[in-house]
Amino acid sequence: MGMHRAWQITAEFGLDKLSLESIPVSVAGPGQALVAVRAVSLNFRDLLVARGLYSRKLPLPLTLCSDCAGEVVSVGDGVKRFKPGDRVAGLFMPDWISGSVNEAKARTARGAFSQGVLTERLLCDAETLVSVPDALSYEEAAALPCAAVTAWNAVVVEGCVKAGDTVLVQGSGGVSVFALQFARAAGARVIAITSSGEKAERLKSLGANEVINYKERPDWEEAARKFTAGGVDQVIEIGGAATIGKSIRAARTGGYIALIGNRAEGEADVNLTAALMKAIRIQGIFVGSRDMFEDMNRAIALHEIKPVVDRVFPMDQARAAFEHLAAGLHFGKVVIAV
Repeated sequence: MGMHRAWQITAEFGLDKLSLESIPVSVAGPGQALVAVRAVSLNFRDLLVARGLYSRKLPLPLTLCSDCAGEVVSVGDGVKRFKPGDRVAGLFMPDWISGSVNEAKARTARGAFSQGVLTERLLCDAETLVSVPDALSYEEAAALPCAAVTAWNAVVVEGCVKAGDTVLVQGSGGVSVFALQFARAAGARVIAITSSGEKAERLKSLGANEVINYKERPDWEEAARKFTAGGVDQVIEIGGAATIGKSIRAARTGGYIALIGNRAEGEADVNLTAALMKAIRIQGIFVGSRDMFEDMNRAIALHEIKPVVDRVFPMDQARAAFEHLAAGLHFGKVVIAV
């Protein structure tokens, strides 16, 4: 058994309370793999966890974060999926291999009710890892487990996107950017909303067909409808309470809303009659399975999709990475190099 470093919540919540601890790591046992973590990406959920806003009932001390990529150091008896030297990423929910999600699978999500991955060594069941596309760096691959799989599930699996569809994405965070990339790869048209002229240009460079500045056009849902014949086919809903009403308005009759985020928290002002009369399907999306992850990786390799990494912080500056994400100025993913 050796020692390695991990960023943890030890006793108190808050970004200023995060601490870099030395913790023991064991050798790989039967069915296990020991991974040298090379990069970890941050999600909005990680901010909520660190601040104590996700749950106050988390097991402390808790190693943070759910998304990592790294290199297999060793494997235990019976492991056939991987060998030392393989490049891998970890599943967001270790127990969700295939099929539908359920409460038991959801409770295994890393970095909350189970230990996270912001650590130099990750010992885990080898079944909870996937190979990553050869063309991606560790920093890019670390962006995949939560944000990319969520976008893939939303747009492709539940959304059944097809060529000629119109998909509306909100903002320029990890899920929204991946949703844009996957929709464009499928031949769909993408409308993006943002508050920044600079971000609008970057969204266009990634393939967004139309970009609406919602500060200039608070009625962005009306602008989106004008770009379409009767409304958009899919809405990738990130804002939650603040935007769901407008998303219902933006969607076509028979359209689909992937409910992914609730940045505004609080209660939503929702016109249920409009959702009913327009026969809109509102589907909650909570990441995805290993099967989805592996399907997505094949598409990423085929279409040569490159995850958008906003900024990479060194391991010692993890607190600064969290603060950068909290500031909301990022475009794509914020990553920590381990």
